Amino acid sequence: MSSLVVQTVPLGFQWATADPFLFCVHHLDHYPAGNAEFGPQASLAGRNIGSDFEPKDGWRMYHGSTVPGFPEHPHRGFETITFARKGFIDHSDSMGAAARFGRGDVQWMTAGAGVVHSEMFPLLSATDDNTVELFQIWMNLPAADKMVEPYFTMLWAESIPSHRHVDAAGAGTTVTVIAGTFEGLVPPTPPPASWASRAEADVAIWHLVMEPGADISLPPAASDDTVRVLYVFEGSVAVDGQHADTDTGVVVESAVAAPLVAGPSGAEILMLQARPIGEPVAQYGPFVMNTQQEIEQAFADYRATGFGGWPWERPDPVHGGDAVRFARHADGRREVPQADGAGVAKSS
Repeated sequence: MSSLVVQTVPLGFQWATADPFLFCVHHLDHYPAGNAEFGPQASLAGRNIGSDFEPKDGWRMYHGSTVPGFPEHPHRGFETITFARKGFIDHSDSMGAAARFGRGDVQWMTAGAGVVHSEMFPLLSATDDNTVELFQIWMNLPAADKMVEPYFTMLWAESIPSHRHVDAAGAGTTVTVIAGTFEGLVPPTPPPASWASRAEADVAIWHLVMEPGADISLPPAASDDTVRVLYVFEGSVAVDGQHADTDTGVVVESAVAAPLVAGPSGAEILMLQARPIGEPVAQYGPFVMNTQQEIEQAFADYRATGFGGWPWERPDPVHGGDAVRFARHADGRREVPQADGAGVAKSS
């Protein structure tokens, strides 16, 4: 085994993660054309509606009954990072905020003291398939920040930088920089209470698309105790000479550069890295705290306050039929993505 590769693990539906990451899942659903209610133009017979996680016919309803997705549910004590690659996600929350994002956008939400939100996947095309692809990552908060006010930031695709590396043979790798820095590129700022907002946390989230046979070397992390995991979810790659097929997680030494060579069909990789928070973790469902007593308090608070209540008429709101991305924050501020010239850096 290569000295650079610490461990390899098979990837199931939910990927194994290391502190401060709590959870990572790759959703890829090839939905059919949508109906008038933005659900699938297909029979739902034979599905476990309310908890449909079997990829029957290539797609799932998840907890949705009309529109696929995740109707209202609470969180406390951590963050969700949602990288939407295809299709759209409609966000609604107990603060009255709403958003529609997709096609390369990232929503970074700090649940903090408590928020209720929904994440629905509206099928906007009535004539074509509606593929939805996203990664959802849960990242812990340190004890000092677990009870901050809820907050979300939109990282619109137009503002997320990417680096294009072309190797000596002319094969290319594109690195999308969601968090951390890469080749001098700095993505938009994460929420203020995020572990990623601390420079010493050495948090990085990169998405790599490698052409067949492409090679690239990932730079060392900033700290010796940073944990770096490469999730190979398409194709295959050699990590310092050790082969990793599709659906393999590769834990690598972070203090040295990581040379990668894509296989004959190329590779797609999600990289998560960070220094651990190093605090006790108590988790029950949607709540992540430091002690069991705090988990019990989270349930008591939710029963008593509903984390602000649910201001929407239905548990699974959808924001109309137009394919227009936007965010409306709790303070009434509205934003839409703009092409701000972030550009693509190139090297060879």
